[in-house]
Amino acid sequence: MLRSTASLLSRSGVARCVVRSSSSAFISSSSSVATTRQVSAMQNSFVRSMNSASTIIEDDGSDYGFGESIPEQEIPEEFIEEGEETIGEWTGCTRKFLAPISVSSRGSEILNNPLFSKMTAFKGGERDRLRFRGLLPPRRVNMKIQKERVLQEIRAETSMIRKHIILEDVHDRNETLYHRVLVDHMEEMAPIIYTPTVGQACKEFAMRYRRPRGMYFCEEDRGHMAAMVYNWPEKDVHVIVVTDGSRILGLGDLGANGMGIPIGKLSLYCAAGGIAPHRVMPVVLDVGTDNEELLNDKFYLGVQKPRLQGAQYYHLVDEFIQAVRHRWPNVLIQFEDFSSDKAQRLLNKYRDDILCFNDDIQGTGATTLAGILGALRAKGELPTSLGDQRILIAGAGSAGIGVAQVLYQAMLEHGRSEKEAKDCFFIADEKGLLGTERLGQLSPEQAMFARDVDGGLSLNEIVNKYKPTMILGMTAVGGLFSEQLIRDMGKHCERPIIFPLSNPTTKAECSAEQAFEWTEGRAIFASGSPFDPVHMKDGRTFYPTQCNNMFVFPGIGLGVTLCGAKTVSDRMLYVAAEALANYLTEDELAQGKVFPNLSTIRDVSKKVAIAVIEEAIRTDQAPRLDEKALSNLDAFVEKKMYDPVYVPLIEKRSISI
Repeated sequence: MLRSTASLLSRSGVARCVVRSSSSAFISSSSSVATTRQVSAMQNSFVRSMNSASTIIEDDGSDYGFGESIPEQEIPEEFIEEGEETIGEWTGCTRKFLAPISVSSRGSEILNNPLFSKMTAFKGGERDRLRFRGLLPPRRVNMKIQKERVLQEIRAETSMIRKHIILEDVHDRNETLYHRVLVDHMEEMAPIIYTPTVGQACKEFAMRYRRPRGMYFCEEDRGHMAAMVYNWPEKDVHVIVVTDGSRILGLGDLGANGMGIPIGKLSLYCAAGGIAPHRVMPVVLDVGTDNEELLNDKFYLGVQKPRLQGAQYYHLVDEFIQAVRHRWPNVLIQFEDFSSDKAQRLLNKYRDDILCFNDDIQGTGATTLAGILGALRAKGELPTSLGDQRILIAGAGSAGIGVAQVLYQAMLEHGRSEKEAKDCFFIADEKGLLGTERLGQLSPEQAMFARDVDGGLSLNEIVNKYKPTMILGMTAVGGLFSEQLIRDMGKHCERPIIFPLSNPTTKAECSAEQAFEWTEGRAIFASGSPFDPVHMKDGRTFYPTQCNNMFVFPGIGLGVTLCGAKTVSDRMLYVAAEALANYLTEDELAQGKVFPNLSTIRDVSKKVAIAVIEEAIRTDQAPRLDEKALSNLDAFVEKKMYDPVYVPLIEKRSISI
């Protein structure tokens, strides 16, 4: 009898497949050059091509499904890995299967929807299928060419705000392309979409307003918020970033103009953390503004009334929280840029009951802890030596106290007593070192770090008396760290850790060049805003890294939303910081870096997410994970991360009989 055969030689424990017509075929365990999915695909392909021969699959008891030995044949590489096309409209693209997205809109509606629009990359079949042939120029280009055009336009500009506008124009037209540009060029794009440029973008928000993005809730909406949230078109929101615009970076009260912050943060959630853009929602709680300039600005788009205070304020926030959690019970709410008098209170009220965290308090704290652990590695010290440091924090607002709280918890984690940990801190505000004589004027969180003696000492006096090993700046007072202060730090400590963390760049307490120059290159430096490499006169070059919360919050958000955590615990913040610190390589440390390269941010976020999920599992906060996910968290998280590529679109149609 005539037999036609096809075999797959297995090399990795998958299977050998032999297909025969009018006889038998057998799949036996062996090794393979192809994956299980590839083997299955080729099986199906062979079977379809031989239907007329009545192909069957059975076991006749022999190794290959036959009585005799059949020569093994390697499957050609092109059968296994499908490359990119080189001609026609598919040039630079792949025809590999991608699960399509069903959309209810069609025609120009799709072209005007940034979540679905591919602009000129729509193929001919899609233009016909979705009914907009003729509405686009005839040439079809791929994402690679689209990205090159965007990059060329951005790089031709010298103004950072102009670069920001170009990128946001892409964001408004084509979110897939926008996030592809960010993912592939994060180091170049991060300063454009976020600090330091986002500060100026917020100040000019009203003048540059182009299209709706995000949601606004104000006093007029009281009693309607439960219904309002259903105006948001997406059904599956995972992350909300919300601000009341009261303390935007170091710029103060920008009111509704602060919307630029949630938009920028969520761009990082998508590009760095792998949260899909249809699963995020930026929000401004417009409770008014106390900024006189905005109150009298005819172009300002927010509520032109003084800020709500007291019960009115907190009742509005609470209605918002209840409304979004009613529609999306598992959503993560990230509080962003709330003034110090409100931020800690809101965090204390909600942190133990709902999935939320404050990035300025907890995110900054975790990121700074990671930087300090990296700095200790650079000094040749163990992480547990954190409790041996003398830490001077300039700034006693929500960020400064938040950092102190996270460092304090880390010391307890390392086995230090509460008294030993508290004695490491020297926190100063505009009135000097926090002391117990001011307890009546301090918040409970500030009072925890008040010292019994020497209250009111200036920064210089603290440095000369207590000889701190590190100084952290969170004051938004540009140039606060004077030459004398830094030189005195270097006099008392061989390798002082200097972190001026205020944003934007104009608010930094000192520059990288100043820190290295005033310590003869001995400083270990990180900053809130980016600085260029520093070239010393002796030929050494230092590469300052940015202590940016984007190293931590996207991974935390990805982790807690994937596992279904109910709260963000203090220990989740600690393990996130630890994962980030451990990602740093010896080569990066040798270059003076205490944070990884931004080009690795996706992998950093994955490692942070895994660490957070493992902590959630330990505390029984991971109800969404099944046995398959638990068996390989790395693969599970990788698979769940959003990858900005074009996928086929099909029109959602209802059939009535």
